[in-house]
Amino acid sequence: MGFFRRQPPPLPLPVALVEPSRPSVWNDNFGKLATRALQIMIVIALTAGIIVAMRTLNVVVIPVVLSLIIASAFAPVMGWLRRRGLSSTWATIIALLGIVVVLGAVVWLIVWQVRTQWPMLAEKATEGWNMLVDWATHLELPFVITSEQIDEWLAAVGDFLTSAQFGSGALAGVGAVASFVTGLVLMIVVLFYFLRDGRRIWEFLLRPFRGRNEQRARRVGTKTVETLGSYVRGTAAVAAVDAIGIGIFLFIFQVPLALPLAVLVFLLAFIPIVGATVAGILAALVALVANGPIIALVVIGVVVGVNQLEGNFLQPVLMGRSLKLHSLVILLALAVGTLLGGVLGAVLSVPIAAVAWGIIQVWDGPNTPASWARKRETRITSFE
Repeated sequence: MGFFRRQPPPLPLPVALVEPSRPSVWNDNFGKLATRALQIMIVIALTAGIIVAMRTLNVVVIPVVLSLIIASAFAPVMGWLRRRGLSSTWATIIALLGIVVVLGAVVWLIVWQVRTQWPMLAEKATEGWNMLVDWATHLELPFVITSEQIDEWLAAVGDFLTSAQFGSGALAGVGAVASFVTGLVLMIVVLFYFLRDGRRIWEFLLRPFRGRNEQRARRVGTKTVETLGSYVRGTAAVAAVDAIGIGIFLFIFQVPLALPLAVLVFLLAFIPIVGATVAGILAALVALVANGPIIALVVIGVVVGVNQLEGNFLQPVLMGRSLKLHSLVILLALAVGTLLGGVLGAVLSVPIAAVAWGIIQVWDGPNTPASWARKRETRITSFE
């Protein structure tokens, strides 16, 4: 029976003694903080490099961005023309010709009104200047302002305009005009290809992506076009209502240059918050010079009323709640855009911010924002 005796279990094999590893300096709290700081510095350096490259190549970057915005705004028009049986080339030509005709008519009307009303406005401005000089010379102040001092100041301004410093600035202005013409021609060419071959260009850019990344890239592209188009069309509609309303009141009160001022209101409306203020100041100054202080105050009241109507009614209705950014975000975007790109940067900053927010909203799905941007459910604990 000894053969069937239960054998003791085999002894376990010896395990090599392993010396525990020392904790790394990168695993403690300060190490993690240093790693995060290094990552932030790398991101900031890359962002700064991209901004510097874009500012260096602004003659190329700005026309491409403007072409993308205009093409997004005209996407419904191009779709309508294609559904009518027109080829992409003919639809693009018709859309561009429509833009040229509208802009040409507006420019012709502005030039015509300026030529007809400029002499009268210059005469009124001269009378207003003489009244201002007379008021300043007879005003009781701790210091005396004489007409000779005013003449000396005007002579100093004239000397500056004829100086070499102003001449160098004029040469720089000529260079800026040349850059503007180059950018304008490039924008027209790029806009033509965006309108005609936008879909093929986008499909070509999607080739490196596969699977979920391709789906995300398609969502980002679709949301970008929709956001830019909705923003431009909504802002243009709001600006048109502002320009028509203010222009009608300027015509009623017989303020000179009513049509150019109305067009200026339309253009400046693309700069949120700041543009309406600047347009109102210019309209009030023209009314003050030509029609007196009472009409100028009435114009200021009209501008304020139209701006209130725009902010409280037109923008929510025409632009939709999805494009409505917080005022603080708009102000910060305007500040950054102005610092980086001047007036054009201020115009482009808000639609770019709207696109960035729209991309975040579809990052993880058609209606699913990025994980960090989702609303968290708050649980309310009852103590009853």
